[in-house]
Amino acid sequence: MQAHHYLGALPKIGNTLWYVATWEDEWLALVSFSAAALKCRARDGWIGWDFRLQYGRLNLIANNSRFLILPHCHHRNLASRVLSLCQRRIQADWVAHFGFPVLLLETFVDPTRFVGTIYRAANWRYVGDTRGYRRTREGYSDTPQTPKRVFIQPLQRNARALLTQPQLNERYQSGVPRMKLSAEHMQSLPAFFRPITDPRRAQGRRHPLPAVLAIATVLCGARGYEAISDWAQAQSQRALARFRCRYRNGHYFAPSKSILRDVLMRVDPVELDEAFGRWNAHYGALDESLAIDGKTLCNAVDEAGHQTHVMSVIGHQSKQCYTQKK
Repeated sequence: MQAHHYLGALPKIGNTLWYVATWEDEWLALVSFSAAALKCRARDGWIGWDFRLQYGRLNLIANNSRFLILPHCHHRNLASRVLSLCQRRIQADWVAHFGFPVLLLETFVDPTRFVGTIYRAANWRYVGDTRGYRRTREGYSDTPQTPKRVFIQPLQRNARALLTQPQLNERYQSGVPRMKLSAEHMQSLPAFFRPITDPRRAQGRRHPLPAVLAIATVLCGARGYEAISDWAQAQSQRALARFRCRYRNGHYFAPSKSILRDVLMRVDPVELDEAFGRWNAHYGALDESLAIDGKTLCNAVDEAGHQTHVMSVIGHQSKQCYTQKK
């Protein structure tokens, strides 16, 4: 791949599979499928999902990141035959290696070099062009380059319906819930937490209280201080910047487990609830209906010796908690 592909070899990107097409022990073609692009307007428009669904289901899409026909093996219909064979077996291979199936394949074709003939011959669907931004270690490039043509191939007839339905079948679920906040939501969280009184002494405050509370609010399926801390440490520099985290020597730092625990144990819960209410009121306009439900908290007993019961109001569309009442 390094010797013959114009882009060179590709390192492992998320869930990755490599295929070698052979005939009578002779290598004919090399193919790799990797993690899907984080954002692609043409693909996302065809699917019809929004960011609340997108970032938790990108693992159900695989990107045909490399396709190389070796120089001495240009035979009639070879490329479309290789793609067809990959499509037939990739779902079973994906389940065997990663524990869940893949529903959609995507690829990007540079129009200055190719027109996508082999993908059209294999019945892939052209859905539009990219905007020209390429992915980097920090996120995406600041300036656009040559737009790429986007081709997709559903592996099931109901692939689009599965990717956009409100609740995924357990067969297609994997890992823990992922962040479902837009960049605007992430940037606004610290501002709503700024009026909250900081319970810590002024001496030795390393991380701003709004940033700590913003990170602790998102959670993303984490249970316990260590899990929250692990999730925070795994965030990119761009995400930490949106949370207004501590900045020093050109680098953003996430709060540690001890800081998260100390803040959450000492912050005023009434002020925190009021801040949540203001944030939800600001972003809750898309909710057309509300759900009210209650739970009895395990091992939580009030001053009178009664077990604590909490009622919550949740927005159907935003999935946000408007308020809780003991």
